[in-house]
Amino acid sequence: MQLSVTETAALLNVSEKVVYNWIKQDELPVHRINEQFRFNRAELLEWATARHLQISPDIFVEKSGGAPLPSLGNALRAGGVAYRVAGGDPPSVLRAIVDILKLPEEVDRGFLYQVLLAREELGSTGVGDGIAIPHVRNPVVLHVPHPTVTLCFLEHPISFKAVDGQPVGILFMLISPTVRAHLHLLSRLAFVLRQQDFKAVLKRQAPREELMRALESAEATLPAPGNPNGGDPPVSAGAI
Repeated sequence: MQLSVTETAALLNVSEKVVYNWIKQDELPVHRINEQFRFNRAELLEWATARHLQISPDIFVEKSGGAPLPSLGNALRAGGVAYRVAGGDPPSVLRAIVDILKLPEEVDRGFLYQVLLAREELGSTGVGDGIAIPHVRNPVVLHVPHPTVTLCFLEHPISFKAVDGQPVGILFMLISPTVRAHLHLLSRLAFVLRQQDFKAVLKRQAPREELMRALESAEATLPAPGNPNGGDPPVSAGAI
C-alpha cells in the first residue's frame, strides 16, 4: 500500500511538516511517484520500530478481504522456536535459519536465502536491544500456505548493524504468503516487543511454552484503534 504524506503523518502521530522535514533530511524511506511522495506501510513500520517512535494504533487495523489472519501466537506455534543457532555473521546466521525453517518442499530455500541477504543490503533489520526481524520485502513471492514466525536464539550474538549498535542474539523470522499477512504480523511483533515482561522472558531464553504464554499475554493487550478521546495511548513502535 502506498501511503500519502497525510496518511503517513497520521500513522506516525506527527505533523505533515515533520514528515516533510524527515524527507528533506533523507531520514524517512520514501518513494516519488508521479511527482508525489508515497510511503510503503511495511517500510514505515520497520523505520518507526527501529527508532522507538510513537505510532497510531490504527496501524494494527486489519484490512477487509482475504483469508482470516492468525494471531502472532499461532504464527509462532507454526514457525517454532530454535535455540543455539550457529553463525558468526549475518549471512551464515541467515543460512542456518533458512535451513531449519518449516517450509513446504516446493519452496526454494536458496532463493529465500538470497532474498533475505538482499533485504539486509537495503538496511539492517536489527531493531535494537539485541533483536532483529529479518524478512523478505515481497512476501507474496514465497507461495507458503500460511504465515509463520520463527524465533531464533543465536549461540553467539553477532554484529547486525542495528540502529543502536548492539550485537544481535534474538531473531524473529517472518514468512508470509501475502503483504497483508506480513504487515499484520510485523505490526503485532512491533507492539509486543515493547512489553517489558515479554522482553524479560526473551532475554533469558525461556522454554518454548513459557515463551508462548508470555507472547500470548502481551498480544492480548493490543490497543483498540481509532479512539482519540480515551482508551489506550498511542503505541510505541519499539521501546526496545
